[in-house]
Amino acid sequence: MTEKKNDCVFSKVSRQHRPSVHFTPPTGFMNDPNGLVFDGAQYHLYYQHNPSAAYSADICWGHATSTDLLSWKDQPIALPNTVDGQAFSGCALLDHENSSGLFANCHGTNLVALYTRSLPTRQSQYLAISHNNGQSFEEYPGNPVLDIDNPNFRDPQVIYHAPSRKWVMVIAEVEKHRIGFYGSTDLIHWTHLSHFGPAGLPTVNYECPNLVQVRDESGDLRWVLFVSINPGSPMGGSVTQYFIGDFDGAVFTPSDGILRLFDFAKDSYAMQVYSNLPAGEAVTLAWMGNWQYCQELPTQDWRGAMSLPRDLSIRQDPNGYPRLVQKPRGVEKLRRALSCEHAVYLPKDTHRTVSLPKGKAIEVVIRLTADEPRQTETTQTGFQSNRFELAFANDEGEKLSVGYDLSSTQIWLDRSKLRGFDHPFFTGRFAAPINTAFYDNARSLDLHLFLDGCAFEVYANEHLETGTALVYPEKPLDMLRLSTEGLGFTIDSLETYTLDKTMRRDTL
Repeated sequence: MTEKKNDCVFSKVSRQHRPSVHFTPPTGFMNDPNGLVFDGAQYHLYYQHNPSAAYSADICWGHATSTDLLSWKDQPIALPNTVDGQAFSGCALLDHENSSGLFANCHGTNLVALYTRSLPTRQSQYLAISHNNGQSFEEYPGNPVLDIDNPNFRDPQVIYHAPSRKWVMVIAEVEKHRIGFYGSTDLIHWTHLSHFGPAGLPTVNYECPNLVQVRDESGDLRWVLFVSINPGSPMGGSVTQYFIGDFDGAVFTPSDGILRLFDFAKDSYAMQVYSNLPAGEAVTLAWMGNWQYCQELPTQDWRGAMSLPRDLSIRQDPNGYPRLVQKPRGVEKLRRALSCEHAVYLPKDTHRTVSLPKGKAIEVVIRLTADEPRQTETTQTGFQSNRFELAFANDEGEKLSVGYDLSSTQIWLDRSKLRGFDHPFFTGRFAAPINTAFYDNARSLDLHLFLDGCAFEVYANEHLETGTALVYPEKPLDMLRLSTEGLGFTIDSLETYTLDKTMRRDTL
C-alpha cells in the first residue's frame, strides 16, 4: 500500500512539473540532445535515453520529430543499447551525394548517424545509416570507423567543409582536455588533422564538442567551437564554453583568449546545433540539466528536459568583443495574450500583483527604465538599494524571481525560495552583468522570460545574457509580482502570454 501511495505522489509531482512546450521524454531518463538534423521536411531530435528508469544507464538514442521544433511526435528507439556498448552521444547528417557509397541511390535523404559506442574500458566511433528517414538505423558492418584504444574518447560531431571537400569530425579526448579534429572523404576512413586545447576553464572532462558557422551582425559567417565541460563550471557541475575563431579545414584558431560561457545559470548543457540548415542559420537545443543532481530530481517517473529552440547569431558587445546572441525560435505562434501594458509607473518601494493561470506555460516580455538615482538618499547603512524585482509566486510564500540591481548593473535569478527540491548542489542564486550601452537610456533593461513546468529560461540585454534553470515549487506559481526598492521604475512595456501547443504531442 505504501508503495502505491508513493507512486501517486510521484505521479502528481511529475504532472505538476512536466513542461508543455519544452520537450521531455515520455518516461525514463533523458540527457544530451543527439543527431539534430533537418531532413528538408521535419526536424529530428535524437537524445540520450534510458526508457526503463529515470537515471542514466543502458543508454540508447530516443527519437522525436517535429515540423516546428515546438510540437513533437515521439518515435521508436532509433539506436539501441547493444553488446557492443551503450549508444552515447553523436550526430546525424545527410550524405546528399552518397560519398559513403552505402546508399542505393546517389541522391536522396541518405541519413547517417555517427556516434560513440561505450563500454567500461573502451569508447569507439560507430557509423549507421537509415533506409526509412531516420526511424531506425542499420549499423555499418565494418564498425568501429574510428578507435584510438581509449576509454574516454567520445561525442563525435561531423560537418562538411566545402573548401577542402571533406567531412570533418570534432570529438572529445575527454581526460586530455582537448578536442580532436579528423578528416574523411567517405565518412568511413578517418585521418587525424589537429588538436585544440586545453583551453578555457580548468576542468575534469571535455565533452560534446560542436563546430559550426554562425552569422554576425555584418552578415559574415564566423566559426564557433562549443565545448561542454563536466565538472568544472564556475557555478558548479557542468557548463558549455565557446570559442570564436577561424577554421581552415584542419585547424581551429581562436580569435582571442577570452573565455565565454553559453549560460550564466546552471542547467544548460551539451548543446548541439542542427545540421542541414541554410548557410549561416544556426539553431540549437540544449539539455536542461546538471550532472550534480540530474538523477535525483523529484520527477521520478521521468527526468530531463530540452531548452526551447534558439536561433544563434553573433554581435559585438559594448566592449567590442564578439558574443553569442540566443533568441527563442518560433514561440510567437504559440502565444495567447494575457495582458499588454505600456508606460506604467511603479513608485519606489511598491509592489503590484497579477494573477496567472495554473498549469500553463507563461511568457513575459518586459522593458523598464529606472528613475534617476538621487545621491542624497541614504539608509541606516549609508547605502541605498535601487532594485526592480519580477517574481513568480504563490500564497505559500514561494517565489522565483528575476531582478535588476541598478547600482551594480547586474541581473539576478533566484530559485532559492522554492521548496519542491532540496539538494546540496542545487544552487539557488545566479547573476550576470548588464552593459547598458545597448540602450538609449543607461537606466533601461529588457527581460524575456519563460516559465513552463520545471523549465525556466531568462534572456536579457537584447538576448546577450541567457540563464537556464530547473525550478521545483511545492505548489504552482500562480501570481506575478512586480516590486521596486529604493527608487521608481517605469514599465515601458509589459506583455504576458500563455503558450499553447499548435498540435497535441503524439506518443507512440
